[in-house]
Amino acid sequence: MDTISRENNSSYLPVAGVLVGVLALIIAGVALVKVSSLGKRVPENLPDQLASLESNVSSAATAADKASKDIGTLTRSTQAAFDSIGPDIGNMKAAITKLEEAAKARAAAPRAKSGEPVVAGPGEYVVKPGDTGVKIARALGVSLADLQTVNPSVEWNRLHIGQKIKVPGK
Repeated sequence: MDTISRENNSSYLPVAGVLVGVLALIIAGVALVKVSSLGKRVPENLPDQLASLESNVSSAATAADKASKDIGTLTRSTQAAFDSIGPDIGNMKAAITKLEEAAKARAAAPRAKSGEPVVAGPGEYVVKPGDTGVKIARALGVSLADLQTVNPSVEWNRLHIGQKIKVPGK
């Protein structure tokens, strides 16, 4: 015996399936009536519009290809320009560095009142930036006491760049 024909069958599943099917048929019928009442038709000039659109797309594709080629050409020429001026920029940087070093050296060089560089004569030492009595004595290989004895008028706490100091024993 099959399960549907049993006497004690209390399942409503077949009835629910039939109701859903009927409901689907009603909805399909309403949709069919609505679609047929719209009366939409294809415009008469649609083929012309499609041909025009196709022409525009073709023109745009051609322009995009040309632009792509132009960008490639521009990229190559820009790189070539950078490659050609790169060494010149390096040379200019080196020249600027040399000029800066020369300017620093000129500024640090001791000067006389006339603006000319101070030159140490025989038996003299010219004070440089950062010099102290101890540093000068050590550089000359003499004691600070001997250096102070030979230069009694020098204020050792107030040394001036370009100031001449006598060297003991010379």
